[in-house]
Amino acid sequence: MSPAAGLRERRKQETRRAVSGAAMALFAAEGFDTVTIARIAEAAGVSKMTVTNYFPRKEDLVFDRAEETVRGLADAVAARAPGESLLTAVRRDHSARLAAGDVTLGPPTADFARLVRDSEVLAARGRELLDLREQALGDAIAAESGADGPRQRVVAAQLAAVPRVLFAEAARRVLAGEPPERIRRSLARAARAAFDLLEPSLGDYGVRR
Repeated sequence: MSPAAGLRERRKQETRRAVSGAAMALFAAEGFDTVTIARIAEAAGVSKMTVTNYFPRKEDLVFDRAEETVRGLADAVAARAPGESLLTAVRRDHSARLAAGDVTLGPPTADFARLVRDSEVLAARGRELLDLREQALGDAIAAESGADGPRQRVVAAQLAAVPRVLFAEAARRVLAGEPPERIRRSLARAARAAFDLLEPSLGDYGVRR
C-alpha cells in the first residue's frame, strides 16, 4: 500500500469511528429509535451521505462488527488444521477470542445491551445476525462435505448454539450489574461445559484430512 493510500485508509477509519462514536453517544442518551441519521451526521460533523456510505443501515451503527459476527464460525472451521474436527476448531476459536475480550462473544457493554433490549428493531437485527452466522457455518460445512441436508444444518445449529446462548447470558448479567471480568470468567467455564456436552456426538465429526 502506498503512503497516500495508507493515509486515505486511516482517514476513512477515523471518520468511521467518529460517526460510530457520535451515534452511540446519542443512542445511549436518547434511545435508538428516536435518533435520526441527520442528528448523527450533525454530531459527527459529516454529511448524511457520509453516514450512510459507512453504515447503510441505521442498525449497523450499533452492530458495527456485523460481518465479523456472521463470518466468525465459518472462518474458524475453514482455518482448522489437519486432524482437527469442527467442534475442536469452534471450541478453540471461541476460547481464544473470549480470552482476548472479543465483544462479539461477550460480555457486551452495558450501553450496547441496553440499546438492544430496549429496541425491537435492534433486537430483530441481532437475531438476524445470529441466524446468518448459523447459515454461513452450515454453508461452509455443506461445501466442504459435499452434502447439504439436515445433518449438516443440525451440526451447524448445535455449534452455533453455544456462542448464541452464552452471549445472551452475558448481556443479561451485564444489565444486572455484574462486573465484566467476572462474567468473562463465568462464560469461559460455561463454554467448556457446553462444548463438553457436544463432544460425544460431534467430537469426530468433520475431522480435516
